[in-house]
Amino acid sequence: MKTNSIYWDEVKEGDELPSESRNITRTTIVATAIATRDFTPVHHDHEAAQREGARDIFLNILSTGGLIGRYLTNWSGAEGELKKITIRLGATVFPGDTLTSSGKITRKYSENNAHLIDVDFNLVVAMGPHAWGTATMALPVKV
Repeated sequence: MKTNSIYWDEVKEGDELPSESRNITRTTIVATAIATRDFTPVHHDHEAAQREGARDIFLNILSTGGLIGRYLTNWSGAEGELKKITIRLGATVFPGDTLTSSGKITRKYSENNAHLIDVDFNLVVAMGPHAWGTATMALPVKV
């Protein structure tokens, strides 16, 4: 995790966040399912996933949300705070996939004494877009 923060004063609408790629392993899928208390067999049992029509176990939605949050707060630093997030889901994430995250600042504003930005984010695997949406974040200001 990044130790220094991104400041609201230093960003502008249109700025792109650096992309980040993560290799998704069976361990990633099983561990994040357990961490989110999702014991649904399609997230840890290959045969159960196949019986449900999937080619293999796959990442659960709560894990996707966590990976989005981690991507955004890795970029912002420890003082960045997620305020709101909307997520739409697309392609499934299977073991062996590379999940690439990217984002762009679409709005910068102040509201109720908070210094906010809206970030449009995208998570993509080889099959196509996995998740996309908008997150509102509060950033610190330089004093």
